[in-house]
Amino acid sequence: MVNLTINGMPVQVEEGTSILDATKKVNIKIPTLCYNPDLPPWAACGICIVRMEGSPKMVRACTTPVAEGMKVITHDPEIIQVRRTVVELILSNHPNDCLQCPRNGNCELQRLAAEFGIREVPFQNIVKDLPIDDSNPSIVLNPEKCVRCGRCVKVCQEMQNVWAIEFLGRGINGRIASAADVPLGESPCIKCGQCAAHCPVGAIYERDDTRKVWAALQNKEIHPVVQIAPAVRVALGEEFGLEPGTIITKKIYAALRRLGFKTVFDTNFAADLTIIEEGNELVRRLTEGKGEIPLITTCCPAWVDYLEKYYPEMIPHFSTAKSPQQMMGAMIKTYWAQKAGVDPAKVFSVSIMPCTAKKWETTRNDDMKSSGYQDVDVSITTRELARMIKQAGIDILNLPDEDADSPLGPYTGAGTIFGATGGVMEAAVRTAYYLVTKKEMGDVNLKAARGLQGVKEAEVDMNGKKIRIAVAHQMGNIAAVLEKIKEAKAAGKETPYHFVEVMACRGGCIAGGGQPYGCTDEVRSKRIAGIYTDDEKSTYRCSHQNPFIKQVYDEFLGEPNGHKAHSLLHTKYVARPLYQK
Repeated sequence: MVNLTINGMPVQVEEGTSILDATKKVNIKIPTLCYNPDLPPWAACGICIVRMEGSPKMVRACTTPVAEGMKVITHDPEIIQVRRTVVELILSNHPNDCLQCPRNGNCELQRLAAEFGIREVPFQNIVKDLPIDDSNPSIVLNPEKCVRCGRCVKVCQEMQNVWAIEFLGRGINGRIASAADVPLGESPCIKCGQCAAHCPVGAIYERDDTRKVWAALQNKEIHPVVQIAPAVRVALGEEFGLEPGTIITKKIYAALRRLGFKTVFDTNFAADLTIIEEGNELVRRLTEGKGEIPLITTCCPAWVDYLEKYYPEMIPHFSTAKSPQQMMGAMIKTYWAQKAGVDPAKVFSVSIMPCTAKKWETTRNDDMKSSGYQDVDVSITTRELARMIKQAGIDILNLPDEDADSPLGPYTGAGTIFGATGGVMEAAVRTAYYLVTKKEMGDVNLKAARGLQGVKEAEVDMNGKKIRIAVAHQMGNIAAVLEKIKEAKAAGKETPYHFVEVMACRGGCIAGGGQPYGCTDEVRSKRIAGIYTDDEKSTYRCSHQNPFIKQVYDEFLGEPNGHKAHSLLHTKYVARPLYQK
């Protein structure tokens, strides 16, 4: 432990702690712009400068470790003036179009300018005329707004190990761009949106598809149907002042009806459906040898994109089951449309997702048209839904609770935990255990699959057979698992795992690229806790127990993994180049 004083107050922290983190112990806030708790600090912006008592030298708090006896001054007139000047210099290279910016009202640079009372910038405004790159189906890059904080580069390269974004040029000519300066849509980008989630300004943001949704809602000839993903229910409330993890599922249903959706379903139901298909697929691979082991989950489209580009040799291990979003889309335009007597050609299917990659997934390949139409017409993020609710003047927090429509609405606890890392694995194990043993698990809580550890491993006893599982999240952690599998195969050894879950984003979908801004591990933990609270309160906690799932198979799909189920609920994968041209 190290003893120091900050603004005259004694503080004791662990050796190696940065001054920035130490100040939080005494409730002092040092302004930052390039710093983000998910990323290693690298002192790019210079706003977090502090000084030592008796010294004119200023150091950057984010990268300077504490030392025994250190006497830190975090605020004085000179420090404040230097910080103000840094912000003014950043603003001198930034467009003055806040009202048209997608981050207006939720911009870290805008907030700093307000906190420092900046009304005029004493420097010449020099903004480079750089074109917007909207070639990507999920995210948009506006390099003019870049403040060169480096967050997106560090996220893409160090957290996600994708390397689709980099700095090009030096000095005044430095800019953010996709790798090799190709259009972002032709780069190795996997559309996870973590760059947008970590960008402090409007330099990278999700493609806004709300106008397409508004147009459909206003078209009297169309029947708009909507589904909401598991992670949306524990994060949307943040946009309206609630604590992360607050569950507002039934108020979301009510808000969606007030927006104009005629039918409201829940993606959690399709998550239950995914487990039936994927669980049976796992059991068949294990007991009948029909397919490669380990089986790897495929609910995350960013992960699918990554695998097709970086590890195409692993495609035989991929589950052919579609994601819940796409299963629901297919079921809406076939089973439900037939049952409700609605022409599928007039159904406009919208998904509310925590994920920017879901936008790309809606047209990933021809299997996304298994109903004969595009199964999901538009996918919008949690942030986009929040904007729509605000535009419509809906006071969501004071709406009465409403239920989703049947039969594609009711869900089990297994369906809702899909939103958290380890959730797909836990849900699958609950049902796979039943399929193998014909008995229900005594304790359905697979706690070894939970938490924010990058890679989690466990062993499940299914009637004497030991099933080894692995759960990986945050794309940079995935390679270790895949290489372990490849090494065992190359050596002719038994596979280290039988079943592997992968999610591209840290914490899983609860921290997807389309969730409310400002996600930290503390926020992730609260959202995950909300997900598991929803699970624990569910009448049924295993997907195979959902009576409406049974109804769908009895009335329409037939056998799990059967011909009809396979044509509607499964897909295929192909190797694709890192660069599209």
